[in-house]
Amino acid sequence: MSLRSRFALAFALVAAVVATLVGVLSYHVSAERIAAEIDRSLMSATVALANGQTQVLASTAELGAGHEPDDEGHEPTDGAAQQMVAQVVAPDGTPRYLGGRSVALPVSDPARALAASGVFGQTDTTEVRVGPTVYREMTTALGGGRGALQVAVDVNQTVRVLRGTAKEVAGLSLAVLLAAAGAGWLLAWRITRRLVRLAGIAEEITAHGELDREVRVEGRDEVGRLSSSLNTMLGRLATAREDQERLVQDAAHELRTPLTSLRTNASVLRRFSELSPPARDRLIDDLQGETRELSHLVDELVELALSRRDDEAEEPVRLAAVAEHAAERLRRRSGRQVLVHADGSVVVGWRLRLVRAVGNLLENAAKFDTEGHEPIELRVEHCGVTVSDRGPGIDPADAARVFDRFYRADDARALPGSGLGLAIVRDTAEAHGGSVFARGRAGGGASVGFTVGSERFLPNSEPDHVDSSAG
Repeated sequence: MSLRSRFALAFALVAAVVATLVGVLSYHVSAERIAAEIDRSLMSATVALANGQTQVLASTAELGAGHEPDDEGHEPTDGAAQQMVAQVVAPDGTPRYLGGRSVALPVSDPARALAASGVFGQTDTTEVRVGPTVYREMTTALGGGRGALQVAVDVNQTVRVLRGTAKEVAGLSLAVLLAAAGAGWLLAWRITRRLVRLAGIAEEITAHGELDREVRVEGRDEVGRLSSSLNTMLGRLATAREDQERLVQDAAHELRTPLTSLRTNASVLRRFSELSPPARDRLIDDLQGETRELSHLVDELVELALSRRDDEAEEPVRLAAVAEHAAERLRRRSGRQVLVHADGSVVVGWRLRLVRAVGNLLENAAKFDTEGHEPIELRVEHCGVTVSDRGPGIDPADAARVFDRFYRADDARALPGSGLGLAIVRDTAEAHGGSVFARGRAGGGASVGFTVGSERFLPNSEPDHVDSSAG
C-alpha cells in the first residue's frame, strides 16, 4: 500500500471513529433526555391520580377518541399518541383498570412485589409491549396494603423518532467517512507528491548513477529540507567519485614507473650469471630500492584512503602533545634534532589524524633538509602548526601545488617519496575546518603547515608553553 493510500485510509478511519462516537453519544443523550421527560410526565400523572385527580386520564381519553390504529396496527401519530393508561394493582397482584386507554397492562414480578410490600413512593420504570404498541410503564407503591399504581404512556412515536435519528446519524457518519476519505486522499496527494518525486529521482540515480543531477527545492518544511539535503549528498557523492577516480588514475600512473623498472630488472635477472659482480650489486640495489619505493607508495595510498574515514571518535586534543609525539617519533627514526615550541591550544578533532599530519610535515622537512646541520622547528600557535627547515626552500610557482596528490617539484623527483604526504596533511586540515600553507623561510628553507578551524578551538585552553628539543 502506498503512502498516499495510507494517509487517505488513516483520515477516513479517524473521521469514521469520531463521527461514530459523536453519533452514538448524541443518540444516547437524546434518548435519555426523552426518557427523562416521559418519566417526569408519568410521575406527575401518578401524583395527580394518587390525589384523586382522575381528569388527567379523562382528558387523554377524550384526546384519543375517534382515532383508529393505522394499517400497521400503530396508534395515531398526533397528540393522542401520548395518551396514558392507568390501573391499580391489588396487593395480591390483581389489576383493576382505572382510566385512559382501554388497555390491560401486564403485571410483572417487580410490580407485584411493589404492590404486596412496597414502601410508599417506591417506583419501578420499564417498557412493556401490548400488541403492536410499546408503553413506558411506571409502577409506584402506595404502601399500607393499598397495592400499587401503574401509569403507562404510548412511546411508539418516540421509538420511531429515535430510529429515524439513528438512521440519520448513520447516514451522516457514512457521508463524513466518504468526505474524509476524499479530503484525506487530496491532502495526502499534496503532501506526498514531492516525496514521490524525490523517490523517483533517487530510483533514477540508483539505476543510472547520475550524481550530477540537481533536485528542485520547494518550501522550507521537512520535505524541502530533505530535498536540500539530497542535493548536498549528491554533491558530496559526485565529489567523492571524482576524487576516487582521480586517485585511481594517479595511483596507476605512479605505480607504472616502479613496476616498469621492476619488470626490466626482472628481465635482466635472466642473464644474472653473465653479469659482472659490480653489475649484479647494482641490479640487486635497484630491485631493493624499487620494492621499497613501491611498498612506501602502497602504504601512503592506504593511509590517504583511510584519512577520510570517520571511524575515530572526535575528542578534545592538546596540540602540544600531538606535536611532541610526532617529533619524538621522527627523532627515533632519523636521529634528527627537532625543536618544539607549543602553546596550550586545545581543539576538538581526531587525535590520530592530527598526529599523522604533523608527522608527515616533519618527514617532509627531514627529506628535503638533507644536510641536517640545523634542527627542524615545530611550532604550535593558536590552532596553527608550522614546520620549518633549512632545506632548498619552495619555489613560489610550486607553493600552490605541493599539497596536490602525487605532485613533485622538478628538484624533488630524485628524492624518495610519492607526493602523498602533504596531500594527507591537506585532507586532515580540511576535515578540521582549516587550511594548509607553504612558503619560503627567511634565511633559506621552507615553512609548511596547516591550521584548524576556529570553531573547533576550545577557548578554555591553558595558555602554557612547551619548549623541547632532542637530537
